[in-house]
Amino acid sequence: MGEQDRGFHADRIKVSYWDALGNETVRYFAANLPDEEIPETIDCPTSGLPAGRDRENPPSVVKLEPYKTHLAYVKERRTEEEAESLLEEALVQLRIRRGKLKPTN
Repeated sequence: MGEQDRGFHADRIKVSYWDALGNETVRYFAANLPDEEIPETIDCPTSGLPAGRDRENPPSVVKLEPYKTHLAYVKERRTEEEAESLLEEALVQLRIRRGKLKPTN
């Protein structure tokens, strides 16, 4: 059962967006929505590319940052000396828990 069966039709406008591959995506917005609240770009559900309202000039793909591993982020924040120190502290704690080393208090 859709809106036509319920007797009320909200006024709305149809806005088309196009990505760099020419895919069109249609979104509907309330007719009384101010134009500045309608997004200029969206992510195309088909391609994942940004899609804009100008068919002739779709938005270009923003430069994607390469995926960084957790280790890469850690290396940005720590020096080699800090890493060695932290690793040594963690190994000491592990050895104490396993009973291979006596705690030093």
